Amino acid sequence: MYAEERQQSIARLVVDRGRVGVTDLAEQFAVTTETVRRDLSALERLGLLRRVHGGAVPAAVLTATESHLDERDVTRAREKDRIAAAAARFLPDDGGTLAVDAGSTTARLVGLIPPGRRLTAFTHGVPIAARLAPMPGIDLHLLPGRVRATTQAAVGSLTTQVLERVRVDVAFLGTNGVTEEHGFSTPDSEEAAVKRALVGAARRVVVLADATKIGRDTTVSFADLADVDVLVTDAEPSGAMMRALTAHAVEVVLA
Repeated sequence: MYAEERQQSIARLVVDRGRVGVTDLAEQFAVTTETVRRDLSALERLGLLRRVHGGAVPAAVLTATESHLDERDVTRAREKDRIAAAAARFLPDDGGTLAVDAGSTTARLVGLIPPGRRLTAFTHGVPIAARLAPMPGIDLHLLPGRVRATTQAAVGSLTTQVLERVRVDVAFLGTNGVTEEHGFSTPDSEEAAVKRALVGAARRVVVLADATKIGRDTTVSFADLADVDVLVTDAEPSGAMMRALTAHAVEVVLA
């Protein structure tokens, strides 16, 4: 296979899979990892992908600004459905407490709460609160704060002050990026502050993230790898990333 043909195949794989690893590509195309890295660099210069630690992701998913919630809700929808279903096993038992971060994947999770299960739930996400409110077994607490139009989530000092006085069995969070060096991150500093407070309020922290988020850095870190107990995703992280997660005792659940 000529270099141009291999690079075209790699570009298609990135679009189809959402993320590819250097080692996996080297094995698939029977070339060295150095050759794959050169291919990825060439494709990045053409604007066809973005290199991340250990591999590459589509260029479109790495933007400096946040997409709106309705846009995120239809992006990789099937993968998010699978992730939410896999994360549902971490829901507290009857009588338990949980906190739910704003986001398109966490919103899918609350729809999977078994009918009649009695839970106390805290959320700063307005659409998530709207889903929880009609559930007969849910004692819902909507966190106060200024609601951001982009994410439809309450943020600010009021939000974090309430969370400082809360303790829950499990917190379910979304993230915009996960790397060993930067941990779990998001573009907005106020959103990051609330996520950090959610992490601090929980006995167990479960992050729901599709594979495009892994290996990607965004502006503000809200948790180190060691702060998270479980990562639920739709594809196995690259070898280096998987080793880092394992070293920090993060349980990786594949949907």
